[in-house]
Amino acid sequence: MLKVGLTGGIGAGKSEVSRLLVEHGAVLIDADRIAREVVAPGTPGLAAVVEAFGPDVLAEDGGLDRPRLGSIVFADPDELAVLNSIVHPLVGARSRELEEAAAPDAVVIHDVPLLTENGLAPLYDLVIVVDTSPRTQLDRLIRLRGMTEEDARARMAAQATREQRHAVADIVIDNDVPLDALRKRVDAVWDDLVRRTHADSAADRPAE
Repeated sequence: MLKVGLTGGIGAGKSEVSRLLVEHGAVLIDADRIAREVVAPGTPGLAAVVEAFGPDVLAEDGGLDRPRLGSIVFADPDELAVLNSIVHPLVGARSRELEEAAAPDAVVIHDVPLLTENGLAPLYDLVIVVDTSPRTQLDRLIRLRGMTEEDARARMAAQATREQRHAVADIVIDNDVPLDALRKRVDAVWDDLVRRTHADSAADRPAE
């Protein structure tokens, strides 16, 4: 099994790269999706969040009011640390379960938006960074996600710098390119990942 950390700045197009890798046969473990699942209605995670932040963080349907919770935690680093202390262990445990369920020769892609910020690179056999220029990020956030320029710049500034992400990268995928060019680059990366997986499997086999 090859454990790959996939990351990139907001608006870099990481989701498109992960989609292309899945088309090739990768097993995708999406940290953002798991983070939503572990605080879904009826979960111990949601109960713990409500205990920490009060019933006002619940929406009328009983689910988590994410904008309300966000307004609390992103205004106070201590509150954010409390939330992370609840959610991160649950996400980690679920990610390990999914990883253990994958085939021994699988290429497992962990899609982790804050991999660089949280110092998680050592957890993976290698790290892929999806890279774009800040100008491209800004354009995508405004044009495709409907953010104001101020909000987009604030979200970008809250993340690791481009240089910090490059420093932890084993492979960089340039996504300042048309989709056809991105697809060809991902094809080449996939071939490399498969070679690495087979090489690791061969190294693990006992000598006859």
